[in-house]
Amino acid sequence: MAKSRAKVVLWHLAMAGAGLGASAAWHWQRRWGATVAEQRAVLPGDSLVPQPGLQATRAVGIDAPPSAVWPWLAQIGKDKAGFYCGGPSRRVPPSGEDQASVIVPEWQGVAPGDSVRLTESVELTVDLVEPRRALVLGNPARDGHADVDPAFDFSWAFVLEPEGPAGTRLVARERYAWTKWPVGLALKAFAWVSFTLGRAMLVGVKRLAEQAWLSELSGTAIGDPIGSSAAPSAAAPAGAGPAAAGGGTDTGTAAGAGPDGEAA
Repeated sequence: MAKSRAKVVLWHLAMAGAGLGASAAWHWQRRWGATVAEQRAVLPGDSLVPQPGLQATRAVGIDAPPSAVWPWLAQIGKDKAGFYCGGPSRRVPPSGEDQASVIVPEWQGVAPGDSVRLTESVELTVDLVEPRRALVLGNPARDGHADVDPAFDFSWAFVLEPEGPAGTRLVARERYAWTKWPVGLALKAFAWVSFTLGRAMLVGVKRLAEQAWLSELSGTAIGDPIGSSAAPSAAAPAGAGPAAAGGGTDTGTAAGAGPDGEAA
């Protein structure tokens, strides 16, 4: 009898531990790399989904100014440079060179209303453009596309904040809202896929922007010329160290609250 009770107690403890671990992992992936201030900040594009049921704010530090990071964001999309996550997810640029390491001038004119392909069959709409500051993608249903399910809404923002004399914080925020609970469950499951790909994209942009910026400072070319949109406005001061790649803390409360009462 005592052994049976011990097994029950151990089972409950194991379940409780698993639940706590899953909860910690859930909060960690939604706040990867972001500081408490970045989690709480009101960012461009937030007004598109004013009451999200789910929000994720992730960030990375980049040792290059916003002017050197922006061109990589401007050309994202499967029909352009991809999302810098690796693999065959992008188109060959007009130059015929590997677009994973070059800025393509033909792809720099991003504007509100443009389409950005997530996959061959899924496209997002550019809702907001603030050159060298913010790019916000969203649900094509806002533009009246009849083939898009209006049961949920979302925004995906990329915001560049200057850090130090020649650094940048790249903050990515996803906000989701839905009207049907099965959609909410599916979105929460998808959040893990979004985390994996989103983190890979942030790291990819960081690597490319830092390499290109270092190339500009040293006067050696990496791939095609980057052009005026990514040219340094001033030389980086001597001894300037790299920005932290994650840098943030996973504590604190993100902006907004989900339907289950947790920080959204």
